[in-house]
Amino acid sequence: MKTLRILAVDDHEMIMLGYKFILERLIFEDYNIIVDTANDYETGRQKIEESSTSFKYDVLLLDVQLYPPNEEKPYSGEDLGKLARTLVPDTKIIFMSSFGDNYRINSILRSVDPDGYMVKSDIDPRTLEEAIRTVVKNPPFYSSKALSAIRKKMANNISLDENDKKILFHLAKGTKTKDLEKYIKLSSSSIENRKRHLKSLFGTEKENDLALILAAKNRGFI
Repeated sequence: MKTLRILAVDDHEMIMLGYKFILERLIFEDYNIIVDTANDYETGRQKIEESSTSFKYDVLLLDVQLYPPNEEKPYSGEDLGKLARTLVPDTKIIFMSSFGDNYRINSILRSVDPDGYMVKSDIDPRTLEEAIRTVVKNPPFYSSKALSAIRKKMANNISLDENDKKILFHLAKGTKTKDLEKYIKLSSSSIENRKRHLKSLFGTEKENDLALILAAKNRGFI
């Protein structure tokens, strides 16, 4: 019997153990499934590095946020995904995150090119099993909310660069314009110019930032 090795990385231990409980009881052809776990970036990194020189993980289940929200400049599951693409390029990667916004999902699709993305509110035992079966045999696999975000992005005819998307993303989170420089490497005047351009693109020139945010959400950019 072949062994299917899975590494689940999530900072919520109960969620991680739930994945392990479900998957190690999965009847999957002639595979014996082993699920290892890690609850922070460093432990996940060490296990991935170990797998690059000895045994090999077949699938990585990565949470995006692996740290308290107030921690400064932390590493994320996205960083682990990039590392894995370098060290173990044949390993399948599935992101399993509470982030279901268009910006975050499409950013990860570009930076890591994962084999799957599941929004946690979509996950139940059936969809988790389906995701594993799909990425092992014929990837990719996207949960319903992730697929909806991807389709919205594909349907848009507005072209925005990364700084434009970051401005929209942080405005939607409630960041004030004067504080955007903390997150975007642009001068305050450049940010103001870009914001005016964004309002023009989305047809909200004479309206406030909330109107811009709502228009961007309706077009799937947030």
